Amino acid sequence: MEDVEGSVPVPAVAARVFGDGLPGAERFAALLERFGVERGLIGPREVERLWDRHLLNSAVIGERIPAGATVVDIGSGAGFPGIPLALARPDLTLTLVEPMARRVDWLGEVIEDLGLAIKVLRGRAEERAVRAELEPADVVTSRAVAPLGRLAGWSLPLLREGGMMLALKGASAQEEIARDEAAVARAGGGTPKVSECGVGVLETPTTVVIVERIRARKSAQEKRRRNAAAVRPKRAE
Repeated sequence: MEDVEGSVPVPAVAARVFGDGLPGAERFAALLERFGVERGLIGPREVERLWDRHLLNSAVIGERIPAGATVVDIGSGAGFPGIPLALARPDLTLTLVEPMARRVDWLGEVIEDLGLAIKVLRGRAEERAVRAELEPADVVTSRAVAPLGRLAGWSLPLLREGGMMLALKGASAQEEIARDEAAVARAGGGTPKVSECGVGVLETPTTVVIVERIRARKSAQEKRRRNAAAVRPKRAE
């Protein structure tokens, strides 16, 4: 990409959040400022809020991710939370999953420009072909992708047992949990919990819904086999 220089001030706290990855974060912000609106990645009003609302908001979820974890970010869009997370946590192994071709192109360009070791996979998390490409992950992240129940159905099958789904949510997090907790359980998840990331660091901490994968979701075919076995009469001795 061409040389660009951002005009949006870099918050002082960014150095604390990104550490050695701050130059990359500044470059990413400048690229979004220059190309994000014209390429339909962010709205015009988001330019002035790139740091607080997008980069820092995404990066601080690294607080909830173990060292050296494998992470799949679904519905990455312009690169959130995956790109800031990779810049703040270079120890992570990241794969970005995004269905739209123009956004996949953008992600590939940014990754090459920033020199990040990240894989981009085009498709939707619920597609069989996408799942076949991915090893069971330690963590699946998402931001503004879908309601919690649907999101659990897409995210939890990508996790190893004991892995975590981290969904960035807003003020409606508790309402979503109350509404969708049964759907999360059917998808193989434990009790959803709300957590805040960046407390004492960001003026407005990031709200995250955390769900542990406690069991594998059984396929319809497997359920039919189990039901058939249960009702099959025993052979006489």
